[in-house]
Amino acid sequence: MTEQNLKQYVIIGNGVAAAGSIEGIRSADTTGQITVISQEVHPVYCRPLISYYLEGKTDLQRMQYRSADFYDKMGCQVLYGRIATKLDTAAQTVTLDDGTTLPYDELCIAAGSAPFVPPINGLDTVPDKFTFMTLDDTLALEQTIRPDSRVLIIGAGLIGLKCAEGLQGRVGSITVCDLSDRVLSSILDAECAALMQQRLEANGIHFMLGDTVQSFAGHTANMQSGCTVDFDVLVLAVGVRPNTSLLQNAAGAVERGILVDEHMATVLPHIYAAGDCTQVEDVSCGTKRVLAIMPNAYMQGYCAGSRMAGGSAVFDNAIPMNSIGFFGLHAMTAGSYDGEMYEERTADTLKRLFIRDNRLVGYILVGAVDRAGIYTALIRNQTPLDTLDFDLLKKIPTPAAFTPADRRKIFGGEI
Repeated sequence: MTEQNLKQYVIIGNGVAAAGSIEGIRSADTTGQITVISQEVHPVYCRPLISYYLEGKTDLQRMQYRSADFYDKMGCQVLYGRIATKLDTAAQTVTLDDGTTLPYDELCIAAGSAPFVPPINGLDTVPDKFTFMTLDDTLALEQTIRPDSRVLIIGAGLIGLKCAEGLQGRVGSITVCDLSDRVLSSILDAECAALMQQRLEANGIHFMLGDTVQSFAGHTANMQSGCTVDFDVLVLAVGVRPNTSLLQNAAGAVERGILVDEHMATVLPHIYAAGDCTQVEDVSCGTKRVLAIMPNAYMQGYCAGSRMAGGSAVFDNAIPMNSIGFFGLHAMTAGSYDGEMYEERTADTLKRLFIRDNRLVGYILVGAVDRAGIYTALIRNQTPLDTLDFDLLKKIPTPAAFTPADRRKIFGGEI
């Protein structure tokens, strides 16, 4: 096959979903030309590790998601520091911010999400303000903090709290505010959230929950409660929004995220999407949701790449999952919490399993997370609980609870 006849693949984005897409393409097409459009100037890295970089628990080399020769081995061209600005679906081209036009035969949008910055009065008067999503955010924040810095973080979700953990010990004080009455409100129920808050407070993090900033005046935050907070450094961790505008402007189907099917195909021909910018069916509750987590991003990307190259991959078992930990207290969650609850607790641990219609649909594990992948597989595969020893499995997640046939199926690579 001549170079002119090689299939042209374009991937917009350079995160975990893009890496999955590259590997998915190469699983079915070893010769086609792959071009990656990367807004960041870094090779693909593990974003959840940026807080560990602040803590000094990892470095830039160990944060890499793939080896240094990944793109060369995969035969990819990466355009660093470039942004895709327009899709022409009729001509099958992508226009970049420097005016370059790239043709494609198959395209994957793996553009991720962007921080939501709320329109707070006086925000423009704050000199040192940051978001906390990218490696560049982390490097800029690190350059600004001092041992006596007073840090104010808006947002007590996962991003805000990981930032707080990363900064602890490197600054003078950390205050976290959030309109919610609990930390990690989108992940944990009230009692489990209280356990995490206690651990964070025991390590010097101060919380102002049920309260947020109404306006800024330089280094002073005026809170909705009427009190004021003086600070030196501000971190905005209110939330994120999927990057959907490129497809939406090309008349693609978008709700909260880009709508895709089980092949990661959009409604537009030859255009796929994967990762945090997409909206897929959550099999634990049967609704379409944005599931912005790294394992789903990779699997979606691989599926999209395979399909772009003529393969047969399917991704039809997406569920929300989180593996989190703060100052040594670890928690894992998956699925939905809509069902009958089974609970076990000790002085240091809490297990909650949620059962509906003879299926495990969700769990929350705090302090005892060993073999949680077994519970995750039950949710993903929608395994009927009457086909296994669920009384044993409730107590201990063990392969012994499964039939020999299911043990071969599940532990042969699906966990």
